[in-house]
Parts: sequence; C-alpha cells; structure tokens
Amino acid sequence: MSDARAMLATPSPSLSPKGGEEREGCVVAADPVTIRTTCPYCGVGCGIVATPDGRGGAEIAGDKAHPANSGRLCSKGAALGETLSLEDRLLHPEVDGRRVSWDVALDAVANGFRDVIAEHGPDAVAFYVSGQLLTEDYYAANKLIKGFLGTANIDTNSRLCMASSVAGHKRAFGSDTVPGLYEDFELADLVVLVGSNLAWCHPVLFQRLEAAKRARPGMNVVVIDPRRTDTCEIADLHLALRPGSDVALFNGLLAELHRRGVTAKSYVDQYTTGLEEALMAARASDLAQCDLPAADVATFVEWFARAEKTVTLYSQGVNQSSAGVDKVNAIINCHLLTGRIGQPGMGPFSITGQPNAMGGREVGALSNTLAAHMDFTLEDVDRVGRFWQAVRMAKRPGLKAVELFDAVKAGRIKAVWIMATNPVASLPDADAVRAALKACELSIVSEAVRATDTVDACRIRLPALAWAEKDGTVTNSERGISRQRPFLPAPGEARQDWWIVAEVARRLGFGEAFAWTGVADIFREHAALSAFENDGRRDFDIGAYATTDEAAYDKLSPFVWPARAGVAQGGRFFADGGFFHGDRRARFIATAPRAPMHAPGEDRPLRLNTGRVRDQWHTMTRTGKSARLAGHRPEPLVELHSNDARARGLGNGDIAEVSSTWGRAVLKVHVTEALRVGEAFAPMHWTAQVSRAGAINAAVNPAVDPISGQPELKHTPVEIRRLDMHWHGTILARRPVMLPEITYWARARGAGYHAYMIAGEQPLGVAQRALSAAVRATNPGPWLKGESGVGAVIADGRLEAVLVLSPGHDERARDRLAPFMAMDRLSVEDRSVLLLGGDAGDGESERGGEICACFGVSTAAVTAAIAKGATSLAALGAVTRAGTNCGSCRPELRALLRAARLERAA
Repeated sequence: MSDARAMLATPSPSLSPKGGEEREGCVVAADPVTIRTTCPYCGVGCGIVATPDGRGGAEIAGDKAHPANSGRLCSKGAALGETLSLEDRLLHPEVDGRRVSWDVALDAVANGFRDVIAEHGPDAVAFYVSGQLLTEDYYAANKLIKGFLGTANIDTNSRLCMASSVAGHKRAFGSDTVPGLYEDFELADLVVLVGSNLAWCHPVLFQRLEAAKRARPGMNVVVIDPRRTDTCEIADLHLALRPGSDVALFNGLLAELHRRGVTAKSYVDQYTTGLEEALMAARASDLAQCDLPAADVATFVEWFARAEKTVTLYSQGVNQSSAGVDKVNAIINCHLLTGRIGQPGMGPFSITGQPNAMGGREVGALSNTLAAHMDFTLEDVDRVGRFWQAVRMAKRPGLKAVELFDAVKAGRIKAVWIMATNPVASLPDADAVRAALKACELSIVSEAVRATDTVDACRIRLPALAWAEKDGTVTNSERGISRQRPFLPAPGEARQDWWIVAEVARRLGFGEAFAWTGVADIFREHAALSAFENDGRRDFDIGAYATTDEAAYDKLSPFVWPARAGVAQGGRFFADGGFFHGDRRARFIATAPRAPMHAPGEDRPLRLNTGRVRDQWHTMTRTGKSARLAGHRPEPLVELHSNDARARGLGNGDIAEVSSTWGRAVLKVHVTEALRVGEAFAPMHWTAQVSRAGAINAAVNPAVDPISGQPELKHTPVEIRRLDMHWHGTILARRPVMLPEITYWARARGAGYHAYMIAGEQPLGVAQRALSAAVRATNPGPWLKGESGVGAVIADGRLEAVLVLSPGHDERARDRLAPFMAMDRLSVEDRSVLLLGGDAGDGESERGGEICACFGVSTAAVTAAIAKGATSLAALGAVTRAGTNCGSCRPELRALLRAARLERAA
C-alpha cells in the first residue's frame, strides 16, 4: 500500500433484507444479496463478504478487494458463519429478571441516572464500554457521559489491551499516532516482534509477513518473547528474555546503536529532544537482567544496526505490564535515534487486540482523553464543549478500568452502564468485580448475549445488536476505517447501541443533541469534530467526510486517515518530523528498568502469564458457538516447563489448582519445553459459563501501570498444586446438562451436541450416580448401562447422550465417542461397541488433538503423513488438506515438520 494508494474495495450498498420467512423470531431475506463488511475479531480489520442464505445464516468469505487482508481469513474469521444462531441471545429488555418493554427499561436507566446524579453528583456514575462497539456507538456513549452527564468516568476494555501504547505515543509524539502501515512489514529487511504471538493473535498479518519472508529470504525476523510460541516458526532469532526485562534490552540496544554511530544525526537534531537523558538511563541499564545468551543479544544488535528498513511490532506482552509505558518508549527511542520512522518499511508499530480499539481512541472513549484525539486541557475542553453545545462538560479525566470497578466496590460509583463487554470475566481479580456489580445500586448492561458472567451480575439488561446486524464503521491497527454493514435483520427487540444511548439521552432532556436518524448522521458529526479548529494541529482528521451523504456513506470504501478536506488521504507520519508537541519535536523518554510490582516469593514462586489461544476470542461468547473452533484447545489449561511440573508431581492431563493472593482457578496441566523454568501460561478465554473453576482472571494480579492504568496481566506470582482427582470423565449430550457440584468441568461445542470434560474428588460411585441423573434430567430416554464406566441414553435408535467415567484421565474419550453422536441410528453392533467403551472404527480415536480447524484434521493424521514421507507444508496439504484454507495452522504444521527433522537427524 503506497502513501498515495487508493483503497481498492468497492462495497455493495448496505441493503436491509426485506420480506422472507420468519425463523426464531426474526425475518430473513427472501432474495439474499452479497454484503461487504468487516470481521469483528482482532485489530487487523479484515474485509469479509457475507452472503445471507435466506434462513438466518450466511456464507462467509474473505474480501479480496479489502486492503487489510486481500481475501485471507484466519480460522476464527472463516468460522463466523457458524456463530450466527440466536441461541443464547438476549432478545428482550429485562429489569430484575423480568421481561419488560423498551420504554420501561429505558425509563429505569434514565431515572436511575437522574436520581444518582441529583443525590451524589455526576462522578457517581460510570460507563464501561468496548472495542467491539462500532465507532458511531462509541461516539454516542462518550458524548452523553462527558458532554451531558458531566463526568469522564467512561473507560473501555481497550484499557486492558493498548492503553500503554496510547500513553507511550503521547509521551514521544505528542499524540496517539501509529506512524506506519501494514505494508511496512512486507517492505522491511528486519521485523522485530516483541511480546506478540502474531501467528495466533493476528494470523492474517502473520500470513502477510510469512509471504513476504518467503518472497525475500534475506528478510530477518526476530521474536522477543519469554515463550517459544508458534510465531517463532518463522523467526531467524528467538530472544526468550526474562519477563519484565524489555526496557533493559531496548535500553541496551539504544546505548549500543549510539556507541556504534548508528544515529540519524540530522533527524535527531532537527526533530527531537531529550536524547542525552535517555542515553544516560540506557547506559545505566544492565543487559544481564534479560538472562539471554550474549551471542544472541549481539546478533540482534548487529541486525538492528545494519538494517535501515526495520519495523518493531509490539503487542500485549509489552502493553500488559506495570511498566508498559516505559517499554513502549524504550522501543520508540531506538527508532527515533536511527530516524527509522514514517518511511516505507520502518517504524514502531502497535497492533491492537480488538476490532475497533482504534475507533475508541478516536472518539475519546478512554477516561483520560477527549473526542477526536483531544485531551483535558482547558483549550480542548472548551473546544469540544462548544462543538457539542454541551450542557455539562467534563473538565478532568475520569477513572480508569481497574480503579473504576474499585470505586464501584467501594460504593463511590452508584450507577454503572456496561456495553458490549464482559468485565466480570476479563478484568483481573475478576471475582471482586462480580461482587462489586452485584452490590451496585444501579447496574446496567447492553449486550447481545444472554449468558455471560457480566449479564448475570447486572440488574438492567438491554438487548443489543450483534456483529451481523450492526451498521457503522471500525478502525483497524493501521488507521484504516472500514464499513461494517448489516447482512441479517435485527432479532427480537434488539437495537443498536447508539440508539439505546440516544433514547436514554432524550429521556434525560438532551434529545436535541442526540437527534440522529441513523449512523451516517453520527459519522458526519464525528468527522466534523475531527476537523473542528484543527488546521493540522491534531493528527486525527477525517474532515473530508464531514459532508458525506447517505449514499456515499453506504458505499464508503476503506480508507486510512488522515483524510483532511482537500488534502491527499492516508500515508505515514513523522518521516519529516511534524510531531504534535508544542515545539513540533518528538521526545526521547528516559526509561529505567524496574521490577514488576509483585515478585514471586517462597509461597508463590512461579510467574503466571495469561494470553490467548489460536481459535478462540475473548470470553468465547461468539467463537464458543463453533464446533470446529473447539477442537484445537477444548479445555482451560495451564502450561508448565517440565522441570516445574516434575517438582510438583504433575503430568499431562492432571488437574491442578493455580492460586495467587487474589484468587484461584482449576485447570488441566500441559507440560511443555516452550516456557522458561519458573513460569506458567494460561489462556484467558474460559468463564463461569464454560468452566466455572477455569476462569483464570480470578487469580490475576490487579496491579496497573501508574501512567496508563493498564493491568499487569502477564505477571502474577502463583503456586500450582496437583489436585487428587478420584475420577475423570466425558459427557456428550444433545441438550445441555446441569452438572452437580464437581471440582473441574469444561464445556465445548460439538457437531450437534455439547461436550463436557469433567473430573472430581468424590468417590467414583457417588459421581456416577449424580452425573447419570444430571444427564438423564435433560436428555430423556432409556438409560443403558455399559462396561468401563459407560452409560448412555439411546432413544429410537439414536444416541442422545453418553457418559464415561474412569479412575484415570482418558484424553481420547471425546474423539472416540463423537462418531456415535453423528450416527442417525445405531446398529446393534454400534450400540454394543459404544457400551463396551470402544470406538466407532473410523481411526479417529487416536487423534491427539485437532490441528486444522477448517478441515478437522487431527495431529495424529499430520504426524502419520510426515512419517510416510510428507516433508513440506505443500506435501502435508496434499495428503491431509491441513493448512490449505485459512492458514492459521501452518505454524504448528511447520513445528511438527521441524521436530520430525530433528528426530531424524538425532
């Protein structure tokens, strides 16, 4: 994508389906049309082509014309069509558990806010919003609370993902500006990935990098991460540094680059300030803190010094830290020193975790910012207030996410409105968040999903539209704004978030300021504010779209900002200075390494790192609906180095308790050599809805960066101990099972059934009786008792449910039993094999876990193909089809090929 590029997508108009048949309470299109929209997952912002099927579903494909992905999709995006059912949807307003009309619910919200503000003042109310809102929804919420309720107590779950980047950008550049573009990764000679498992968390961008490296083998890739992740499969160098030592590493790099004379002197002299102070801090740092081989550090420094075209991409491993802002600035310092910023193939690059985290930054949804990248200066407060004609403009920053919910717990916040997010599951010290919400005087949630930990904790529940029904825009990590278009109608009484906000505003007497008739009205206002009294003094300016009419908005093609009226769109920032501090110079920031706020000790000697797995998203309210996405990592797990596992008597498949000062979780153990000794890793996706004891954030450290307020989600001191399970088991059932109280369970979606992986500390016989009763309660039919702990409900020849329990853990049970659930009718032989605990004879009982979600290819099938002579990705694809569709599994396939080569060489 060149600086003057024209965005290539030419979307079809956003057509609202009309007519057709009614299904599950919604009207579907009689004559489906193809709609271009945007993926609702990570910050890559992939374009999608959706073709409704006329039955409430849709076929999903990558948009080849979209500049972010050129038709590529990851496993999650490819499976979006499987997540569109109305199962678990919140379809009607509720107050205190009762279904009510919209008027009753909205009156309750408005009256509640009015009463709280009258008695306690505006700072007693708060909003907590989400990077999964569209920009127009975000804008409406921010305008209401900051301009008309009179408080800045609005924060976004993006605080958990990229707030340290925002603060680092503002310290260095004077603005929250991402300088570069995605194409810089393809143009660079050196790409440094810091704290980013790009292969799993941003797979399409990883595929672009992978393709570029294949085309230019001379490109070097360095991965800086304590874990050996699948991203390392394309790395020329992996620096498995000690957690928290990033500042020491980049300070050492800065000092050595300067010593070698790798300094863009004219750039530094003309466009920056503060170098000497930064160098003093850098020279005082000790690279030994990183615990890295000296030769590897020397290689990294040599490559960075030599490669003018260098991009440093960083993500949550940098941001989610009590020193996150300093880490960001230590990285930026190296690019400022070398002048490698704002030019093709150069620059620091923050990649966001959510689809519209950037849009939230643009509208000022963080508690310490104002709309259109303005701040709480007297001048900006006055400017935004005049533009909005605000009746009660907030004049100071509000509470950040963690402190906001601390204030709810303490009773200082009496009313909180949560939109499109699940803080009871995603915030650190999550059980305390649940308790705070349950005790709150007025707790409101706008949500598409009925069954979430947060919805369960809130009094007023407002049904919002989901991804397939929403209309508006989102901004991806390269500042690319794309349209999200609805391709399914609104189900039940669900409404879009901006409409809900505007209706509450009208009831509070602010109707004139919120009298929008649709999203195009809001987008025009947002664009106009970005240009208001700007004249190039602020980075965010999309004033060229301030007069966009309805038809043009409907057909809007993706574009990268800035888009100033009368000026060429898009491009990079800072190649020739032009920073946004008052003197137009960038700031080098002196950063000193400091230890995490809570260090491991004798009682809790392990460091817990949390993150994501390849095929799941956030708290699984969407990805959890897809059976094929459940195959890769079906259970909550904790990964440990073999030395640490051995010291605790732990092996693969054991059930263990992870405990910290703040809480505990119960997880399945996975032993690996991919971690450093003394460290543990657990995914954050599992909630009380899918594994009551598996919600790891209950145990996570709530410490935050003092500048950004971003939680330290990557560093919690813990101990892990083996739990003595008397039995392990598996349930497959066509209807959900209400499980009795047991130590461990995890629920995953199967093809037409629910799968439960379970374990407990009760005697086996007691568990057998209780669990068989629970299965039969929701899956009626004759109960047949077999051998080896097997019991089944078989009605009219069809298997309705099956339960198997045994003293040891049987990792193959789910795969062995699944083929029986796929049979329309069991033969006498099938029934006999099932009840004897056997398999269906299809060779899938030794799967060893799924590796390719697109085609359901098992690890065992791939391993067998390698053993028979497949020695490349192409050969594996030809034999098994693995890796031939979305490509998300290719890093793992490459790892299996590498392991096989090493084994043969040994």
